[in-house]
Amino acid sequence: MQIFKFGGASVKDADGVKNLVRVLKSEGYKNVLLVVSAMGKTTNAFEQVVKAYLEKDEKLDDYLLGVKTYHTQLINELFEVKNHAILFEIEHMFGLLKGFMLANRSTNYSFVYDQIVSFGELLSTKIISQYLNEIGVNNQWLDVRQVMVTNDEYRDAKVDWNETKHRITSAVAKNNLYVTQGFLGATTDNFTTTLGREGSDYTAAIFAYCLKAKSVTIWKDVPGVLNADPRVFSDTKLLTQISYKEAIEMAFYGASVIHPKTLKPLENESIPLYVRSFIDLNAPSTTVKKGKDINPVTPCYVVKEHQIYLQIAALDFSFMVEHNISHLFERLDKHRLKVNLIQNSALSFKVCVEDKYNHFDLFLSEITDDYKVEFFKEVTLFTIRHFDEHAIHNIEKNKQILLEQRSENTIQFIVK
Repeated sequence: MQIFKFGGASVKDADGVKNLVRVLKSEGYKNVLLVVSAMGKTTNAFEQVVKAYLEKDEKLDDYLLGVKTYHTQLINELFEVKNHAILFEIEHMFGLLKGFMLANRSTNYSFVYDQIVSFGELLSTKIISQYLNEIGVNNQWLDVRQVMVTNDEYRDAKVDWNETKHRITSAVAKNNLYVTQGFLGATTDNFTTTLGREGSDYTAAIFAYCLKAKSVTIWKDVPGVLNADPRVFSDTKLLTQISYKEAIEMAFYGASVIHPKTLKPLENESIPLYVRSFIDLNAPSTTVKKGKDINPVTPCYVVKEHQIYLQIAALDFSFMVEHNISHLFERLDKHRLKVNLIQNSALSFKVCVEDKYNHFDLFLSEITDDYKVEFFKEVTLFTIRHFDEHAIHNIEKNKQILLEQRSENTIQFIVK
């Protein structure tokens, strides 16, 4: 079986959905499982709904109507029959969403987030599955929440691999086409969970691992994995091959093309990952598999913005030793601050963190009684893999460097 993953940008409008069909007809769709994200910016729109719901904002109904109208208009452009049955199905789904909001008593943001935002993937896959059937591309819609079993760590749920593999292998038969949702799972109590933002790639890898798939293909609007973000760097190169190890390293440092958790399940089963353009099917692409680290060998840049850089020292000027660092890491983990760089010296502990859940102020309040803390918000972390002097100069020029750290293949800069 082949696993195809299509992100939100690929199905943002009716033309995008029709292009998905073009890809399927060109590549073949027998024995294929499609993992599809929410359409366009729907996840962002539902995040606005979550915020309005929890804050009892009077604009809530307007935000919901905006999401509904977007999908309704897309349906009307796709389907020739007016008042098609899919419209009633979408109406029913919004009814379920409103029913949740009326019955819910939880104020846990992450729980509410997962229950509401998940409707983006459910809507997109319902529409795409129905459209494919309409044009003669027979498929089965699969509710991923029935097979992807997770714990209740909402917004960053951990997969129960044994139960998930059992359910997936029982539910998915060969020689069929399936359409399912990325990003989502469910607890054993049937509460919806999400696997973390951009988790649809991870979903594709989980299915591939459980089904021992032939390959995973991530379809994007770029030809493959580039050595740098073209929005930041003007001269970029396509990496035609990356090893699992190198791709994991790049993902760890924050490369946005491949989700960090996607790669390990594929490496374990030696399943190749292809990153291809859904615009030009004949364009050169990227293959991630065993072999050479990268081809061509070239510096690879990763940029992480909106970071916080901290310099932490003991109040009594004692050494920063194991128990201090252990204490700090416990607090970092407690407040879900993602650590992207650390450096330790005799008197200070330096760390660059990402505050995805807006918990930094709570973390700070817990450590200031024991430590002297200096911090800088809104810094940028640059990472260069396979660096050379020209690449280093490219980052250093006209910037204030707060910290530099280098190893054999990697150099990192925290820049203000």
